[in-house]
Amino acid sequence: MAGKESAVDDQEPLSVLFALHDKFDFMDFAGPLESFHSALHELDDPSTKAFDVTVAGGEPKVISEQGVYVGSQISFKEAYEQLDNFDILVVVGGNSSEILKTRSEPLGLITKFAELQKKTPTRERTLLSICTGALFLAELGILAGLSGTTHPDFMTAFENLCSHSAVRDLDERTDVIEDARYVVNNLRFDLGDADENPYIRRKSDERRPSNARKGSISLKGSTRRESIVRRAAMRLGGLRVVTSGGVSAGIDAALYLISALVSDDSANDVAKRLQWTRTKGVVVNGLDV
Repeated sequence: MAGKESAVDDQEPLSVLFALHDKFDFMDFAGPLESFHSALHELDDPSTKAFDVTVAGGEPKVISEQGVYVGSQISFKEAYEQLDNFDILVVVGGNSSEILKTRSEPLGLITKFAELQKKTPTRERTLLSICTGALFLAELGILAGLSGTTHPDFMTAFENLCSHSAVRDLDERTDVIEDARYVVNNLRFDLGDADENPYIRRKSDERRPSNARKGSISLKGSTRRESIVRRAAMRLGGLRVVTSGGVSAGIDAALYLISALVSDDSANDVAKRLQWTRTKGVVVNGLDV
């Protein structure tokens, strides 16, 4: 989807990049992968795939914490070269202490992806971390001034990393949210002209009709649009940052993105296929879809 600001045109699939590091958690990967793979624009037409998934790794085969090998389609080097083509970067958890200690991938890839958004804020991009993948975002200062969550067992480590990053970079602190399936920052809407008023959801918006409650490009029924200037002024150039809780929470986060980027019907259809009962998370300055 290179060069496009929206996937609505021609229902072109959004490009998703999974970054797999050594001893990643397999469930962190498999749950969201299955969700994105199953999502359709038209529920009765298998040819209308909503997402195109690519797996990147440091080796041709990457071993998970559970001992399962997953073949990578591209190397991390190739991922850097092609990064501008991807709309969503998914960072999974597992082996987080070693990654942080050695400063190895996917840390560099995360930083580069965030920099791309700041350079081109008109392009819609999403950074999604699963489970302890949020620790990577915390260490890099990605969550400064934003909100986030992670696996409950790693909440203290997450808070410490967020605090350390804020002091190190002289930046705003992170609002750490416990017991959330996922947390969404920088809710996005269709871009309008610079002189149009940005639309920010507030408590009073709970009375709005459902077709005007979806974020991002699923806001097809609404005439409200956000300003390019407002988006450029947002943290990270308006990069949508989603952190999810432990292991299976990644499925709920993926379903949120399907609901926001495609349609609520598509997300519910995927949940039905998975026999999954959706649990909503927290959308900062917004309403969940």
